[in-house]
Amino acid sequence: MPSVADDGRAARILRGVRAIPEGYVRTYGDLSPGAPRLAGRVLSEHGAGVPWHRVVRADGSLAQGARQEALLRAEGVPIRPSGRVDLRAARLPLPPGEHLE
Repeated sequence: MPSVADDGRAARILRGVRAIPEGYVRTYGDLSPGAPRLAGRVLSEHGAGVPWHRVVRADGSLAQGARQEALLRAEGVPIRPSGRVDLRAARLPLPPGEHLE
């Protein structure tokens, strides 16, 4: 599979991840509406320099398990007993006029 490093969408996704403040999360779909797997692929290839742990699945579950959970808990992100992030409390609101597809 070719790299997405030079893709403008990859740069946009990485900017979006960098913009997530401590204590909040966004979903893969928030970062890449209509193509959440692209956001996952970009993070898997280029996530070392961004707060990748602040990106979760649409249901609040964690793609990177205990490591991701520990990082989020350290930032005060509320996690339910099920191990899923409480998206109602921790999901960063979208800017006015921005909608998920």
